[in-house]
Amino acid sequence: MGSARRGTTTEGSAPPASESTGTGDGTAPAARPLPRARAAAGQPGAGELLHLVRSGRATTRGALQEVTGLSRATVGQRLGRLFRAGWVREGAGGPVDSPLGGRPALRLEFDETHAVVLAAALETRHARTALLTLGGEIIAERSGPVAVEDGPDAVLGGLGARFGELLRESGRSAASVCGIGLAVPGPVDTGTGRVVQPPIMPGWDGYDIRTRLRRAFTEAPDLPVLVDNDANLMAYGEQHTHYPDCAAFALVKVSTGIGAGVVVDGAVYRGIDGGAGDIGHIRVPEGADALCRCGSHGCLAAVASGGAVARRLTEAGVAAASGSDVRALLEAGHPEAVRFAREAGRHVGEVLATVVTLLNPGVLMIAGDLAGTPFLTGVRELLYQRALPRSTAHLDVVTSRLGERAALVGAATLVVEHLYAPDRAEERLAALGV
Repeated sequence: MGSARRGTTTEGSAPPASESTGTGDGTAPAARPLPRARAAAGQPGAGELLHLVRSGRATTRGALQEVTGLSRATVGQRLGRLFRAGWVREGAGGPVDSPLGGRPALRLEFDETHAVVLAAALETRHARTALLTLGGEIIAERSGPVAVEDGPDAVLGGLGARFGELLRESGRSAASVCGIGLAVPGPVDTGTGRVVQPPIMPGWDGYDIRTRLRRAFTEAPDLPVLVDNDANLMAYGEQHTHYPDCAAFALVKVSTGIGAGVVVDGAVYRGIDGGAGDIGHIRVPEGADALCRCGSHGCLAAVASGGAVARRLTEAGVAAASGSDVRALLEAGHPEAVRFAREAGRHVGEVLATVVTLLNPGVLMIAGDLAGTPFLTGVRELLYQRALPRSTAHLDVVTSRLGERAALVGAATLVVEHLYAPDRAEERLAALGV
């Protein structure tokens, strides 16, 4: 999300968004190569120059001239639009390499303070909301209980109210918010922002989340809203923040259910309708008799999720109702929780051997309630046993670095990369009249 990050999410089909309200339908970007916004006569526009500055490819006027082939005057004109919008600023340059000396060129940088983003990460039993800078820094944050089975109208209404509280708490105005990002625990059609047949979100299938969340945030009801699966956004946030040079990144979230997010060349890979990464419903032999919440038997989630481990602990006489209860037991070193978590990790590791062979990622991150040493040990045991050495030779298996904030950071990153992508930036600048 910051200026040094490489991947850019491409523009969706939303109408132009103004700087004060961010008007737009928030259609999520598709995973495709970076678009090249062009001004008249096929020349790079201000949006393209903004991308070059944000990516670090060209951070001085001279470098922009060299990369784009534009004249000094044209670069100045394009930058003038970005300065007037408040999106770019000039700062002191670095040392001059020339033996003849001279004044260092002023450095151009994306001004991450000119707007803020609202983000929410929805779980089955609680939700986190946050106000973030355009660089992904959390300004204010709230966490509280939420029952996803209460349905979208009630849950989204509550999130909208929490957003208002965050603004008042931070002293920020609604006009400073450029967009809203939402992570949900189910598959999402990012073209519409609607969840599709979510196994653990009863009553949400096909619901118009974007419209309801806009209406719930009464301070600015016209903001663009982007919705995506929580594992996707966790992967997006972790990769952009800590692994920007990893061209193939995979994250597996093991909590109430099991899901995976994949980031390739800086963009989330979602499949044709948002169903990519749903590894929790891969059938495993050990689960032949286990009933999954999706209605099928034998799913990985039915034997290796936080909910499955909680069920095994309950059967063994240890009180545990959810993945978060299992996490507390693991943190306390409870022997039965440690044993069951390691076994669950082995089941997941067996499936991940196929995933790693197929994707060949550089980083495989384990996140969620079970992402501790016992589970990770089990994953590694089976993964390295079953996968070909070629597939794991350059693989790092790690745990989450952003922790419970990963989905929030990913949701905010999605909004920023969408709104400041070249073509979208051109439209927004035009709407601003600069």
